[in-house]
This record gives sequence, C-alpha cells and structure tokens, in this order.
Amino acid sequence: MEYRAFGRTGLDVSAIGFGCWETSGMYGHFDESEVARAVQRALDLGINLFDTAEGYGFGQSEEILGRCLGTRRDEAIVVTKWGIYQNEGKWRRDSRRETALGSIDRSLKALGTDYVDVYLVHWPDRDVPLEEPMEVLEEIVQAGKARFVGVSNFRPDQVETCMESRRVDIAQYGYHMFDRRLEREIFPTIAKHGIGLMTYGSLAHGLLTGTFTSETKFEDSDWRSNGTAFNIPLFTEEVFARNVAAVDELKPIAARHGKTMAQLALRWALSNQVVSVALIGFRRPEEVEENVAGLDWSLDQETLDEIDAVFAKHGVDTAPEAWVE
Repeated sequence: MEYRAFGRTGLDVSAIGFGCWETSGMYGHFDESEVARAVQRALDLGINLFDTAEGYGFGQSEEILGRCLGTRRDEAIVVTKWGIYQNEGKWRRDSRRETALGSIDRSLKALGTDYVDVYLVHWPDRDVPLEEPMEVLEEIVQAGKARFVGVSNFRPDQVETCMESRRVDIAQYGYHMFDRRLEREIFPTIAKHGIGLMTYGSLAHGLLTGTFTSETKFEDSDWRSNGTAFNIPLFTEEVFARNVAAVDELKPIAARHGKTMAQLALRWALSNQVVSVALIGFRRPEEVEENVAGLDWSLDQETLDEIDAVFAKHGVDTAPEAWVE
C-alpha cells in the first residue's frame, strides 16, 4: 500500500480511501454482507481511511460502516461530515453551533465509536458566518469527540476565512479527469496551508470505469439520471455519448501499461502530490483488490499529455468556470 502525509496532522493515510457514499442508497440496492467483506479486505490490504457522512442516507452509511468495521475500528481513520439535511424532499444546509453538537453525537452513536478521526463541514452554509462552525468544531475537538476537523466543498476564499477562526486540518473535494477545477481553484490554497486533501469521485461516478456504453441508462432512483455531477455535465443526453467515446479512447492507454481503465483513472487522480487520498466507492471485495493492484506504477508526463489530448480531441471542457455553492 502507498501512504501519504495527511496534511500536518501527523497521520499517514493510504493513497486509496474507502468511500461510503455508495452505501447511502443513492446508487440503488447493495448487499451489506458484501460491503462488510469489502471493508475487511480493505483493512487487510492496508486501506486505512474510511469516509462517510450523516447526510449519506440519513445516517444509514455511518451505521453500516460502524457495523462493518466492528472490532477493527482502531485500525481505521474514520472521516464523517455534518451540515446537510433534507426537509420535504429538498436539501438544506445548517452549520449552526447547536446543529453541530447534535450531529456529532448522532454520528458517534451511528458509527458505534466515541470519537471520529476527522469531522468536516459538508457544504458551506450561506446563512451562517463561517466563524461559527469553525469555533464549534474546535469545541468538539476539545471534548475529545474528533481529532481533526475541516471542510468539504468550500471555495478558496471561504477556506481562508475559516483559517482565521480555526485551522482547517483537512479538506475534501470532487476531482477526476472530467472535473479539474481543483487545479485552478483549490490546489494552491491546499499547498499554501499544508492542508490534507481528500478527493472524491475518482472514477467520475462510474464513467471512468470503462463499463458504460452510449446506450447505458440509469434508473430513476439513481442520482446520475439527473445528468450532472456537481455542475459538470457527465450523463446528460447532449454529452454522454461524447464522454463515453473519450473513455473508450483512453482504454488503449491503460492497456498499454497493463492496467484497467479504473486503475488509470485512479493513478491520474493521485498524480499530483497535493492529493493525500483519492476516495473510491466499494461494494465488493473484488473491487477493493482491483484498485489496490493499480497503485504499483506512476504516470509519466508523456502519458499525461496523451490523456489531455484525448479530452481536447472530444471537446470536453474539464475545468469550467462554474463552481458548486
């Protein structure tokens, strides 16, 4: 297993992290016994970071992770998040102090632990000054309920404002070949402050696995049926066939290196050393094994340039100005 420094926390994290969004129910049915085997296999292979959130299935993902870790909780760096909730079918953000204090207790109960290693604000709340969530995060650290804290999906200026109240230890953002906004928007801020960076969506929410065709359809219950992913049009009718064609053209590059498409996508996400850990959603132990096997190589500049040329050829805008607020 490859390990990297987790910002200035003193922790070393596996380059691959176990993402638990896929156990939220937003991707449809899954077998919890298979997920449990995947978690155990991940630990066996040296994956030590597990990422979940209270907002993933209203605590369902946290509960499943807690059960799956079982007696091996101390082998894991557990990350969870707070601050998004659903009301009458609509998502809302709430970063108030009292909300944080209630959320951390619910998360600890769901996870079956008395502390989390990292506690993040899931999305910036436009209606609450950023000082408030940062100050309450420090309270939570002082109470021994979290070791380190940070933010998820915050703009660079918001990160800077947070740093005025309390150090941001860890940050989390979406990053994959189709979405490179971090390189312009976030990487400089991360490097400046020595923040540990977690990236999610490494496989572009399934697109970079290479298993889709232009005829692939998503069930209504699958969030990808909406077409966009964080303001990036990945699955809309207008661009889906084009995106699949780009991935198909990347497959020979992966094959030339003796790797799968997913392994190429993962190594690409890790090619910049500012990334501490790239999250992958796992449901089966075989998926864990395949992705871990994809760590034993690196991408040279010629290959990186070849990948960029594929996206340019297909007219894919990988770094649009639009940001998700």
